[in-house]
Amino acid sequence: MSNQITLHVNGEIHSCLSPTPLPELLQQLGFNPRLVAVEYNGEILHRQFWDQTTIQQGDRLEVVTIVGGG
Repeated sequence: MSNQITLHVNGEIHSCLSPTPLPELLQQLGFNPRLVAVEYNGEILHRQFWDQTTIQQGDRLEVVTIVGGG
């Protein structure tokens, strides 16, 4: 029995195992969780909620890398 689910990340289809916590998914996709902002199903998801957010079938994420400098 497979627990694979599909989701959209930055407009591309990805798959992961369910349940997968958001910070773990970000790392699997090659993002540094400390350097990104996440829009989860159309809403900006504050970092304090990341650990309790589990990715579900069909979720839509927009992940934006924060760039410093000046």
